[in-house]
Amino acid sequence: MQLLAMLTMLIDHIGAVWFPDDAVWRIVGRLAFPLYAYAIVIGYFRTRNLNRYLLRMALLAGLSQIPYMLAFRVWEVNAIATLFVCLLMLTLLDRYREQRPLQLLLSAAALAMLELIPFDYGAYALLLVYIFRYAKPGHIVWLHLGLNVLSVVTKGWGLQLFSMFASLLIFYLPDFLRAMDRVRVPRMLWRSFYPLHLALIAIAWRMLS
Repeated sequence: MQLLAMLTMLIDHIGAVWFPDDAVWRIVGRLAFPLYAYAIVIGYFRTRNLNRYLLRMALLAGLSQIPYMLAFRVWEVNAIATLFVCLLMLTLLDRYREQRPLQLLLSAAALAMLELIPFDYGAYALLLVYIFRYAKPGHIVWLHLGLNVLSVVTKGWGLQLFSMFASLLIFYLPDFLRAMDRVRVPRMLWRSFYPLHLALIAIAWRMLS
């Protein structure tokens, strides 16, 4: 899954920078974010040290911000920072699992912050992580579809409908993902790939423009 997530993200970002009018690149790239969102949920349950996991995500988000803005020429917060907020929310919701009003208040505040600052993917990201974390397996694909339809209606994200293929792979074709996982991705490559590839894209764009 890690290799597929990295490859589809790279394809998406190359398309966004150099081929913005060619939808094929972005369609392939729609697989990436749901895979990363699902990886955050899996990582949340598997990590041996949650505080270290949060710190690592925060550091990666900080390292990624300038390359992100230079690569895409935008003024918003990068996707790793968005996933950090998602991971933090999973932590807080479990910490206050007996206090439902506080959980709702924290979630509402996080959703508003992701939209208003803004963060890459915004509230969509946190809602998708919640789906992967809390929904029953049989409901996840349908809830993801509903979230995508909502994103089309509210934001005009028509291409986001293609992100459904990621959920279909995760829950209906797990053997395919396990087969891909036979290609081991070095841990440092997985962790550094986002800021590193953005920095290389930013440098290449400056040199070629």
